[in-house]
Amino acid sequence: MARINMDALKKGWFSEVSDMWPGICLSFEVEKVIHSEKSKYQDIMMIETKNHGRALILDGIIQCTEFDEFSYQEIISFLPLCSHPCPKKVLIVGGGDGGVAREVSKHPAVEEIDQVEIDERVVEVSKQFLPSMACGYNDPKVNLIIDDGIKFMEANKNKYDVIITDSSDPVGPADCLFQRKYFELMKEALRPGGIVCSQAGSVWCNLDTSTKSYEHCKNVFAKSAYAYACVPTYPSGQIGFVLGSTNPETDFPKPAYILSEELLEKKNIRYYSPAVHTAAFALPRSYQKYFV
Repeated sequence: MARINMDALKKGWFSEVSDMWPGICLSFEVEKVIHSEKSKYQDIMMIETKNHGRALILDGIIQCTEFDEFSYQEIISFLPLCSHPCPKKVLIVGGGDGGVAREVSKHPAVEEIDQVEIDERVVEVSKQFLPSMACGYNDPKVNLIIDDGIKFMEANKNKYDVIITDSSDPVGPADCLFQRKYFELMKEALRPGGIVCSQAGSVWCNLDTSTKSYEHCKNVFAKSAYAYACVPTYPSGQIGFVLGSTNPETDFPKPAYILSEELLEKKNIRYYSPAVHTAAFALPRSYQKYFV
């Protein structure tokens, strides 16, 4: 569980302290607390930081900052999208801030995006205070559904080319998204050749979460892989993802759909590139043995 250091907050600092990464604390100097509420599912806080812009915090855990959110949003979106030769129909589970919808809508092959978010208040707070991310909801391809992602997939089989799970960490309402049953449901919701991508923690401080997610994915899908991105405001400065494909011929390190340099520039894609796609799967030697 996470907890907010209220004494530090009163002194002008937000400190993220969680049992998921013992002995590690990330702190931001706070200009002001913009918003704070308890929704039906979780505590929601928005702060204005001194150097990283606005930050969205759920249950005491930093979800994103305006400073570096694009690195996470782009990788979790374009790794699976560009691993598929023609991703026309996409499902996003979670992602209430709107950032993943913003990036997915940039892919030229995508025709329809369903997004299922369980907590409507995260969406509304993001629309109010993070318009640069929540602008993802303005694209006509995006169909926002306020519902439980698992229940939604149980009712929607054989429907999607790509499923992206942009979840918070495996506590509270997101815990069910890290179980084997969830990966099985995603597989059933895919069309032939479909691909999934799920947030899976950092090997530097969440190795158990990363390896368990990978094992679930490996046991369900014909091809699986683990990749990562650099996001300075996450614990250890990195975040990982597990990817699964129903096609055993999928070559995850090699993009199946190449985004041109012209498109990357036109769509303001700042982190992802075909070269970054391949590099994201190159793990340090000491961690390679966990993801084979």
